[in-house]
Amino acid sequence: MATQTRLMTAGSIRKHLIFFAFPIFLGGLLQQLYHTTDAVVVGNFVSTQALAAVSSVGSLTMLIVGLFQGVFVGSGVVISSAFGQGDYDSVTKAVHTTVALGIISSVLLTIIGYTFTPAILLWMKTPPEVFTDAQTYIQIFFLGVSSLVLYNTASGILQAVGDSKNPLYFLIISTILNIVLDLVFVIFFGMGIEGTAYATIIAQSVSAILAFRLLIRTKEVIQVRIKEIRIYRGYLGKTLRLGVPSGIQNSVTSFANVIVQSSINLFGPAAMAAHGSYNRIQGFAFIPITAFALALTTFTGQNLGAGKQDRVRKAARFGIFFAMALAQLVGFALMIIGGQVMTIFTRDSEIIRLGVQKGLIAGWFFWALALSHTMTGIFRGAGKSIVPMTVMLSIWCVLRIMFIKVGLALFFDIRIVFWAHPLTWTISSIIFIIYYFTADWMKRSDD
Repeated sequence: MATQTRLMTAGSIRKHLIFFAFPIFLGGLLQQLYHTTDAVVVGNFVSTQALAAVSSVGSLTMLIVGLFQGVFVGSGVVISSAFGQGDYDSVTKAVHTTVALGIISSVLLTIIGYTFTPAILLWMKTPPEVFTDAQTYIQIFFLGVSSLVLYNTASGILQAVGDSKNPLYFLIISTILNIVLDLVFVIFFGMGIEGTAYATIIAQSVSAILAFRLLIRTKEVIQVRIKEIRIYRGYLGKTLRLGVPSGIQNSVTSFANVIVQSSINLFGPAAMAAHGSYNRIQGFAFIPITAFALALTTFTGQNLGAGKQDRVRKAARFGIFFAMALAQLVGFALMIIGGQVMTIFTRDSEIIRLGVQKGLIAGWFFWALALSHTMTGIFRGAGKSIVPMTVMLSIWCVLRIMFIKVGLALFFDIRIVFWAHPLTWTISSIIFIIYYFTADWMKRSDD
């Protein structure tokens, strides 16, 4: 299997974006199926408490993992910009710096995640009947988190040079393996929630091994040579200047979502299961958003590196509106069939009712989520990662938390929590639109 790099500084803009985004879109479908399988299996074959546990841990894992993943966004911008300039020596050094950071991050995440999980679950007001299952699932996850970090490291390197197909192939293999292992461990071996956790880390490990096998064997400029894996100081600085703001953005957004989850926890296991299950479903609407945001980041980095600003403007217009349209179509579809889809996870009528209620509120606003994420992708590709970080910190974190805290103090109604995301999506979109049309964001900088 060979790497399939794509230089996007010439040729059809729409073709480049669609051909690059489509494998990411398919990969996103697989990843969402990957995570949804855990919830479906435990919801149908273990218990409601297990479903609540699995469904409620996403914000916690992203709180800890998000900072490190953001740093790799920075490395991707450094690599794509150097690739667009034809500076292959810089590409090589940036790649090996990224791999070194991935290894260091894996060790730190394993220690931090496993150690602090119990304390964070207590802080999140996790109900006693869910606590043990949630702790078991998350701690096993963090024991194998290195596989997730290293896979994301490798796939980020590949995507930075336009190869979005090979990460898709690896995801196909790991998703199939995860589904098979989920069923075997839970149904045949009766391992319960532990079985779903072990299935996940085994499948992730396979995808990480395959991705690094490709990077080591390729003859392209992104080839990884074991002896050259080290921190190159100049490239570390560039990566951190671009990546730390993205990491902070991920972390503060995840922190706000932890507050959202802790507020949901106040309403009991049924609310936890409903919120988490619907988020799994809602994740399918995020897939075209993520695909085009990543495509726009890589496209912007390569073309600004080559000094082609006009191509960036055209790509931005197409990518933003295409992602908004796709996301909103999915939003409307989920408003119509959300109840039927919820039955995949559970037959509990209260869980289904709450999930549908959340969907009828959020479904109208998927366009705003798409607008915020695609513009964030563009600004990151332009080296302006501090801008989305500032917006997300002030709106998706501070304002979201204030809205929930004040709202629940005045009206203890779960719909207050359900409205928090659509409200902040819309406000951030307005701010990004103003910045897009008034700021000189295409002027290259390292932030």
